[in-house]
Amino acid sequence: MRIRTLIRSLVALAALLPPTLASAAALDAYYERAVMTAADQRCRLFTPELGSALAAAQAQARGAALRAGINGLEIDQVQQRAAARVATVPCSSRDIAVAASRVRAAFDAYAKLVRMNYPGDVADWTADRSTSRRYAIWKLSQTDQFDGGVLTFGLAGADGPSALVAVAVFPDHVQPYSARLVIRDEGLAPEAFINTIQAAKGHAPLASRMPPRPATRMFMAEARADADATLLPPGAKGGVAFRFPKAAADALSSLDPREAVAIDFLFAGRDGREQVRTAYVEVGDFAAGRMFLTASQR
Repeated sequence: MRIRTLIRSLVALAALLPPTLASAAALDAYYERAVMTAADQRCRLFTPELGSALAAAQAQARGAALRAGINGLEIDQVQQRAAARVATVPCSSRDIAVAASRVRAAFDAYAKLVRMNYPGDVADWTADRSTSRRYAIWKLSQTDQFDGGVLTFGLAGADGPSALVAVAVFPDHVQPYSARLVIRDEGLAPEAFINTIQAAKGHAPLASRMPPRPATRMFMAEARADADATLLPPGAKGGVAFRFPKAAADALSSLDPREAVAIDFLFAGRDGREQVRTAYVEVGDFAAGRMFLTASQR
């Protein structure tokens, strides 16, 4: 079964099950992937491409478990239990061989996929392994409308490593002089700030998934330029692009998929005061999508 079908089946099943059973199903799926990832690391069972696909599936299963209401500590304990289980089984055992064969059958086609969609609670990530020799294209992106503009955010590049980029279009034609990415500071706030009452209804607004500003860290854009036409949101004729440091992408990958990050666009006001327009992005399966892209770069 292809991973897209498997994840959709898991999501559909979780929607029908009582909360306790849904959590158990999500945790079982994560455990299965954690076991095979640990086995691959210990026994070198798979090609780098297939190992990357398995790691992406594990990251996606972790997101499903968090959305099912399982806390991060319990998920980490499951990963530790999976590694301990694998450590007791010889790499030459029949159990390992049979399990590896099943993984190859299930994930080989996935490793060859060019495009992948990662549904979220509010917004989706779209991943694309295509390459371009002439223009930058979106490799992993999410588009959102916000007060005063349209944003496309994610990883963009040609045929090399992708950069974390925000492209914004403002209908009143004003131009921000800079931008900053605002995310939860895991050193100050180990757990995500999520309005549990609204989240339980299924679609908490992205602004309510942000931590208080004192519990955040910021990454300032390191470059600004006119956006390439291939990176503009649909229908836009022009926009501005901001590139963020690689450390920002690494930090984004470690966040809870249920939470959001903010992108502040900074403008020089007529009165000399700085003006800010803020867009929000759902973290979702950014980490899984990023891993999906790495399989084509190995």
